[in-house]
Amino acid sequence: MRTNISDQVAKLPTFSRQQLLDLWKRLYRRAAPRGMRRERMIPFLAYRIQENAYGGFKPSTLSQLRRISRRLERSKSPTDLILRPKVKVGTRMVRQWRGESHEVIVTQSGYEYRRASYKSLSEIARKITGTRWSGPAFFGLNRTDSVQGRRDD
Repeated sequence: MRTNISDQVAKLPTFSRQQLLDLWKRLYRRAAPRGMRRERMIPFLAYRIQENAYGGFKPSTLSQLRRISRRLERSKSPTDLILRPKVKVGTRMVRQWRGESHEVIVTQSGYEYRRASYKSLSEIARKITGTRWSGPAFFGLNRTDSVQGRRDD
């Protein structure tokens, strides 16, 4: 199969189930999972063909995926798993609130705000606003619950 990669991928839907199983064994060096439907094999095979041609994930991405997988295996339900971007030590976060600028620095043990240490951003958000806030949301770290673009109340 030394033809153009896109041609190889485009031909996959025309293969019989047995041809797909044979290709799977060749590309993955093991048999396909028992009972795997033909339609499910095609995207996996397409990915593997491209991975072999262009390279796979960076080691850092693989490490993060393994970490997420371990957390999923340990969690009781999908909602137990909260994925937040990792913020590097030394990062400065600035938030405007009611005309005042608030700066938080990420430390090894948590956060620093106005020369005091805090374990969570939510503690700091409550101190600033006087109400219960999700710290990551308040500082714009959550994509789905971001306060970016919100007006200061």
